Amino acid sequence: MKKKLDKKSIYLRSLILKLVAKERRGHIGSSMSIVEILRVLYDEILKHKNVKSINRDRFILSKGHGCLALYSILYDKKYLNSDHFKNFGTINSILGGHPEHFVPGVEFSTGSLGHGYPIAAGVAKALKLKKNSKNYVYCLLGDGELNEGSIWETCLSVAKHNLTNLITMVDYNKLQSYDYVKYVLNLEPLKSKWISFGFNVIECDGHDINLIKKKINLAKKYKKKPNVIIFHTIKGRGIKIAESNRFWHHKSNLDVETINNLELDTD
Repeated sequence: MKKKLDKKSIYLRSLILKLVAKERRGHIGSSMSIVEILRVLYDEILKHKNVKSINRDRFILSKGHGCLALYSILYDKKYLNSDHFKNFGTINSILGGHPEHFVPGVEFSTGSLGHGYPIAAGVAKALKLKKNSKNYVYCLLGDGELNEGSIWETCLSVAKHNLTNLITMVDYNKLQSYDYVKYVLNLEPLKSKWISFGFNVIECDGHDINLIKKKINLAKKYKKKPNVIIFHTIKGRGIKIAESNRFWHHKSNLDVETINNLELDTD
């Protein structure tokens, strides 16, 4: 049963739609599925107030095509302003279809799938070498991204070095690109795969705010193995026509009427 979206989640999704309306394109489904995960991270978990401090937490969106959700969060947290949103997608804008490292609040440029996770592991290892470091690295992967060999190579390294300061998260919305994951390259049994690579596996409803916070904090406390949280999400969550609809992975050249008729589902 779907959990009802609250005012904050609806507001963040409305920001995503503003960006879509400006450019008439974007990875809508891929962004809508991760809103609650990012919201909890930035509202409740991440130590990110001083982005220039070495003693900060890091978040890396390895599935960079979900950047519309990240931009909305960064706007909410005052990293971005209305001018950034107004210029989205223009030739002089810093905001594009994938997040770049020069965007305020973005740690690394991502978008080429399978690249963000190795970077996150390297940062976590570097922090671990600082013996007194209490900071964490959080990395969000897409389920389709798990097709990349570099993800599983990184898993071997993360397990070997027991990088418990790296919280790996998977947006498991069961769709990739324009088809269902089970038909493109079946990931099941996904939990068993992560276990076999030496991870402690936690599963969670990726739209339940309270549960997301609880599970992330649980992962932070577990130090025997590195942790992965598999978030079960709904692709396109919040827009009825887009929910679990493989044709809404990415849209381009949307007409004004279609955009204006994209109503947010509050149920």
